[in-house]
Amino acid sequence: MLMIFWRNFYEFSIEMINETLKVIRKKTDKNYEVGIILGTGLGGLVKDISVEHEIDYSDLPHFPLSTVESHQGKLIFGKIGGKNVVAMQGRFHFYEGYTMQQITYPVRVMKFLGVKTLLVSNACGGMNPIYQRGDIMLVVDHINLLGDNPLIGKNEDAFGPRFPDMSEPYNLELIKLAEQVALENKVKVQKGVYVAVPGPNLETKAEYRFLRDIGADVVGMSTVPENIVANHMGMKVLGLSIITDECFPDALKPAKVEEIIAAAMAAEPKMTLIMKEVIKKL
Repeated sequence: MLMIFWRNFYEFSIEMINETLKVIRKKTDKNYEVGIILGTGLGGLVKDISVEHEIDYSDLPHFPLSTVESHQGKLIFGKIGGKNVVAMQGRFHFYEGYTMQQITYPVRVMKFLGVKTLLVSNACGGMNPIYQRGDIMLVVDHINLLGDNPLIGKNEDAFGPRFPDMSEPYNLELIKLAEQVALENKVKVQKGVYVAVPGPNLETKAEYRFLRDIGADVVGMSTVPENIVANHMGMKVLGLSIITDECFPDALKPAKVEEIIAAAMAAEPKMTLIMKEVIKKL
């Protein structure tokens, strides 16, 4: 039954995308060179977009609905620094019960809207001892511990190759550009490895030790599926993480979702500044 599901999804996926595009094209016929995915507590970048159109996810055929607090559930179309951008104000997660294909469906749609560069943000837990709450981390690589992959199943050649290369999942030129922007604006940034886990529970002390031992600097519950699909479709990706809590096993304190969201919102202006200036320089 599982293989039948995958086969049916991929058989009808282009048709599904065309149905979604049909609704979008009633609002706008522009191409959008930059795509943005805004994570938990990080929807404020929308204030810096010269918004031309908004579409609720509920009005888009085949779009999932965001069920997470602080995720608005809108597709925003507009401009930043003269560049056409399309932004997801709210993303989807594996722990919400969605399949990997549903989670990454908007990325597929973005590609057909003309997106060549994808900026992905997230809130995460910092495990590297030099990281502090509120730090911004540029993602240089990731580890997929979600237990699934959005590319499993029959490959659709119109989307990308059967075996996409992942030697540079986060574009080095974009990382360098983001570092330059941060330096010019006196914003401290870290660089590190993001590990994705299913959630929704936070990790145990033993799990934090394990994740740190295998090479991760931060841990979260998103970003990796979208990155895999973006690479599959030939997009360049820049990933930015906000450290919302310090996950040091020997000094671990109970985490509260309200505090995590508050920390994300407090650090958001720094991340928004970097994203906005990077887009202007593309």
